[in-house]
Amino acid sequence: MPLAIWSISLADFRRAVRRLLRLGKPDSRPEGVAGIAQLGHREYVGGRWEEIGRLQFEFLVQHGLRPQHVLLDVACGSLRAGVHLIPYLDRGHYWGLEKESDLIEAGLKRELDPQIRRAKEPQFLINGNFDVSPIRRPVDYLLIHSLFTHLPPELIQHCLRQLQSVSQPSTVCYVTFFETTVRRTNPEAPHDHQSFFYTRDELRDCCLEVGWVSEYLGDWGHPRGQKMLRLTRG
Repeated sequence: MPLAIWSISLADFRRAVRRLLRLGKPDSRPEGVAGIAQLGHREYVGGRWEEIGRLQFEFLVQHGLRPQHVLLDVACGSLRAGVHLIPYLDRGHYWGLEKESDLIEAGLKRELDPQIRRAKEPQFLINGNFDVSPIRRPVDYLLIHSLFTHLPPELIQHCLRQLQSVSQPSTVCYVTFFETTVRRTNPEAPHDHQSFFYTRDELRDCCLEVGWVSEYLGDWGHPRGQKMLRLTRG
């Protein structure tokens, strides 16, 4: 039995060791088009494709997401969660925001059934500025999975400011982050493969400064230990 448990967790153990060795050092893995070509559209967004994609979907449904709700998937990547959310939501109720067009293209061509795309008409925004102005209606749910794990505080706040334009008092935003109990010095610049760590208080204050009140939900079963926050407009 111990051998079987070890064999299952070996890949994650190796990733954790590599992450620790990279702390405080620039990540050499390429970003953008070159990185996607090198790593593939599944691995570029972190791998564990089916497991983490379904985890996001099941979490949202358990927390009240219904087909009639409108959802914005921020940093939707190559549709790891989208392949579950798009078939579930009503037509036109899924919006994805992503800065890398190659990831969305790969997700649509290689992961999402063309018939589902035609029937559900998911909408996508491609930009790195968190510009959501084309969305002309408030959204009910915001999902920000594995984005704040790669951003410095000023970009986290910029993202949340932009999202105010599509939110209303009833909008619920779910955010994941890497938690640390002791404040760390994170990299100064964002990086798709570099991990950023925040204390609960640090991230709470960061969100509150731009009008979002956070509730710490903590562990939600993420295989790499990302914790969950629930944000609402203050």
